[in-house]
Amino acid sequence: MSPVPSAPPYAAAARRRPGPPPAAVRTAFVLWLTAVAAGAFETALMLGRLAADGEATAGGIAPGLAVRLTVFTVAVLVAVRMRDGAGWARLVLAVGLGVFGTASLVAEPLGYLLDGGSVPAALTGADALDAVFGASRVLHLAAVLTAVVLMFRPAANAYFRRAS
Repeated sequence: MSPVPSAPPYAAAARRRPGPPPAAVRTAFVLWLTAVAAGAFETALMLGRLAADGEATAGGIAPGLAVRLTVFTVAVLVAVRMRDGAGWARLVLAVGLGVFGTASLVAEPLGYLLDGGSVPAALTGADALDAVFGASRVLHLAAVLTAVVLMFRPAANAYFRRAS
């Protein structure tokens, strides 16, 4: 008697496909990509500012740059898995980037305000690069917060339930 061939390892994953993602999940995916792009843009602006100010040294920026590039890469890969219906990916994005990522985006401005700074003073002292950076940061934050909300809409919840 010949052994029964086993199913290929990808067969179980293919069976669990929940169908096409609903609009909320597709939009959340695009917003996660937007957030990553904004983060990469902000990194480039920061590096440009450091270089212009003569403060950029390879040893000084390399570790931070490596961490950012790793986070950006992992975020895109996890967002792809979220779009495909992986509930764990939705949670990683919500907690990792939705909570901790948002905290990292607002820590510096909040610290400035808590130290006695004011919004009018910050705007008065801002140059064009600061304005572009600020606009990117607002877009980045809006993309993250909206993506988190969309991932937990009723249609998204049903999608992730079907996938599990």
